[in-house]
Amino acid sequence: MKIAVLGAGAMGTLFGGILSQQNDVRLVEINPERVNRLNECGAIVCEADGEHTFYPKAVTDSKELGTMDLVLVFVKAMFTECALEANRSLIGKDTYLMTLQNGAGHEEKLLKFADRKHVIIGTTQHNASLAKEGHVFHGGTGITTIGLLDGHSEVLEPIKEVFNHAGLKCVICDEVKKQIWTKLFTNTGASALTAVLQVPLGYLVQEEHAHEIMKTLCREAVAVANAEGNYGFKEDEVIQCVETVCKNAPNGYTSIYSDIKAGRHTEVDTISGSVIAAAEKTGVEVPYHKMMVNLIHAMEQRPKI
Repeated sequence: MKIAVLGAGAMGTLFGGILSQQNDVRLVEINPERVNRLNECGAIVCEADGEHTFYPKAVTDSKELGTMDLVLVFVKAMFTECALEANRSLIGKDTYLMTLQNGAGHEEKLLKFADRKHVIIGTTQHNASLAKEGHVFHGGTGITTIGLLDGHSEVLEPIKEVFNHAGLKCVICDEVKKQIWTKLFTNTGASALTAVLQVPLGYLVQEEHAHEIMKTLCREAVAVANAEGNYGFKEDEVIQCVETVCKNAPNGYTSIYSDIKAGRHTEVDTISGSVIAAAEKTGVEVPYHKMMVNLIHAMEQRPKI
């Protein structure tokens, strides 16, 4: 399968590298130094059992590549439209666009470049971080769930098989939005809070005040999800799941934490902000989420000391 991965950050490099074992994969990245390193040294993925090197081809310019069977979007959410516009030449009438990005609402951007039958939304339990340039630390594995916006997702069987053959366990689901909410609970309950407090995940279950804020964020998100889709999520079960994630990765750091620490802009608007957007449509009050988003944006604007 001809696959283009937009963004050669940690997750893009991880998926692009693994998929390149049996497919024609191109990593599209605007950083020329990163592209040169990937082409010279490969994508080095650090696992519990050691390092594995994959050899996807990386490019800064995709204009000569032709159309793809699948374009997988792994740029930061605020750059999605820009990346797709710059790489329109990859998208033909039969090309599928897939997002596994954190947060929600990404489909609205993808729909500007493909019809509803070719926009795949999904979520993945894999997580990765850049240990150093060219080296990806594969911190967690699990299932990748994908589906189409209007159901009838069985047409995605060939893509599912490509992922499975590469070792990326994949399932198809017609209720993929519910799965996205399930992952979003952890992101909205923990990510922004770890960034504001500048702490690892474990702190949120170890310190009582942080723990109470985390639980309130979970309750707000559950109320919005159930109002939007009548999914029947239970507060206590969601809180327990988020607590389990924090306990299992006590020294783990979220991407929003890392961005704030490094003085970069974050994806908070498509994570916590997506809960606020859904709340406005459903009439649910989410004061804690609004505070988190405002705090993150205020921290983004801090002068460097």
